[in-house]
Amino acid sequence: MAQPILELGPLVEGVLLRRYKRFLADVALDGGEVVTAHCPNTGPMTGVLHPGGRVRLRHAPSPSRKLAWTWEQAEVPGAQGAPIWVGINTALPNRLVRATIEAGCLEPQLGPIGAIRAEVPYGEGRRSRIDLLLSPAAGAPDPRPIYVEVKNTTWSQGDLALFPDTVTERGQKHLRELMGLLPQARPVLVPCLSRADVRRFAPGDSADPHYGELFRQALAMGVEVLPCRYQFEADGISWLGLAAVEPKAGRPEQPGQESPLL
Repeated sequence: MAQPILELGPLVEGVLLRRYKRFLADVALDGGEVVTAHCPNTGPMTGVLHPGGRVRLRHAPSPSRKLAWTWEQAEVPGAQGAPIWVGINTALPNRLVRATIEAGCLEPQLGPIGAIRAEVPYGEGRRSRIDLLLSPAAGAPDPRPIYVEVKNTTWSQGDLALFPDTVTERGQKHLRELMGLLPQARPVLVPCLSRADVRRFAPGDSADPHYGELFRQALAMGVEVLPCRYQFEADGISWLGLAAVEPKAGRPEQPGQESPLL
């Protein structure tokens, strides 16, 4: 059963006309006005970028912002054929996963949590920042600190969610740094599955085969992977539970798999 996790406030619907210069999108609102919105997703948006498709925007005018509108969600064909809404704002997953942890949804996997800190330096020369650093509560079965790296995931093939959808040297680096935390800490990779139609997760080998190999190496070494499923609505986001991890399902030689258009 879906559990409400985050309230978004009312979003405004329209039709995507075009996305350009990576950060900009022109949208025709249902009332007829055409607006330019900030696109908070710099990646290729494989499978969710559909000019002519319906989108949802957040309106938040401010003297400190160049654009009053932000693109938040896109409607896409779902795995079962019916349209679904997908979250495309890559600034949201860290907040979403934190709220999921605070709601106790991941306590069976992580244990009781006493404190959460964000953007804590770690890694070689402490030049990286972990998305979330969790301190287990007093008396927790495993007292080691928990380092949580969050990755937003919208690319899918059927009910299989895939990450990444392009070569990501940054993502490769994060996997190596997570492995470097063992055994003194618990490294946890959390793919944030920002669509409700996926039930399985795999690395996107056809987009970045090296990431896939590092992913499987990290899993074998003891890095924990918790793919979190979410349902996106016009006024909020709900937790749907964990997806199954299938480390080899995203390999391009698998039947029926296609490479993303990058």
